[in-house]
Amino acid sequence: MRRVTAAAMVGAALLLAAGCSSSSAGTTSSGSGSGNADPAPVTVRLGFLENITHASALVGLKEGFFTKALGSAGTLKPTAFSTGTQETTAILAGQLDAAYVGPNPAINAWQKSGGTAIKVVSGAATGGASVVVAKGITSAAQLKGKTLATPSLGNTQDVALRYWLKQNGLTTTSTGGGDAFVKPTTPNSAAVLEFKSGQIAGGSEPAPYDIEMVSDGGTVLVSEPGVTTLLVVTQSFLSAHPAIVADLIKAQIQANDFIKSNLTAAEADANAELASYTDKPLKSSLVAASFKEITFTDDPDESSLTTDASQAVSLGLLKPVSLNGIFDLGPLNQALTAAGQPQVSS
Repeated sequence: MRRVTAAAMVGAALLLAAGCSSSSAGTTSSGSGSGNADPAPVTVRLGFLENITHASALVGLKEGFFTKALGSAGTLKPTAFSTGTQETTAILAGQLDAAYVGPNPAINAWQKSGGTAIKVVSGAATGGASVVVAKGITSAAQLKGKTLATPSLGNTQDVALRYWLKQNGLTTTSTGGGDAFVKPTTPNSAAVLEFKSGQIAGGSEPAPYDIEMVSDGGTVLVSEPGVTTLLVVTQSFLSAHPAIVADLIKAQIQANDFIKSNLTAAEADANAELASYTDKPLKSSLVAASFKEITFTDDPDESSLTTDASQAVSLGLLKPVSLNGIFDLGPLNQALTAAGQPQVSS
């Protein structure tokens, strides 16, 4: 359970070049925690980000919802990433079976694979990201000539910031030029430090990093709407292990239900689980403030995903792409019905 390194990414790419399968060794069972289990349990390689916007994953891990749902049919191998761009690389390299990702990394994985890599099987969260700027800045016009941070080029917050600037008459380029200088900065905590030291004028960051920037004297200029976190699975894994995917979705629903009914405990869970990867817990006040700006929902919000794609295309960060077929919400709706909750549509 370690943060992905650049070396790991290179290794993943080499495996892909060698024709490595997207299924891990031992993933031969099609059993489920709720059904018949194969003697050899499936190893489920699950990715997520070191963000509170991925609290569904963090709470699901801490409370053991994934482990309980899988039962003897599967074992979980979680991996934390710094950015969705890294997750997309890992997915396309056959390094992950399922992942919590932002909408733009999901769209990128879909486009780069020609619609063969992933399926969106559930939502997880909306909201929870903001453009935070230095005190005294109250409009986009004041950002001309200023440097702003985002997690990575083409990620959800990066596209949101660039599009908002464009709508307000400011140009940006993928290489950091234009009227306002957008600087992809990894990890997100580095952007917080640069903002605190005055090296940058602000940034578009997910929780808790936007909250940290506010606590360091920043002002929220824009609260970014729409879907923030999705649960995707590789198509090869879904085809080989549909019952295991159903178990993951069941755990996802349980995690969001727990957040809604046990907020204080969920905040503590997310903080503790995140600290196990970052080696440093957040202040409880930062976690609480982060949860307040996020809506945890299993609905993947199709219209929001479509909007994200069109914005990325308009910025020249994405080639025109059809998202027809990217959703497979049948297993989610079955699980929601079993839990006595309304279905979602796409």
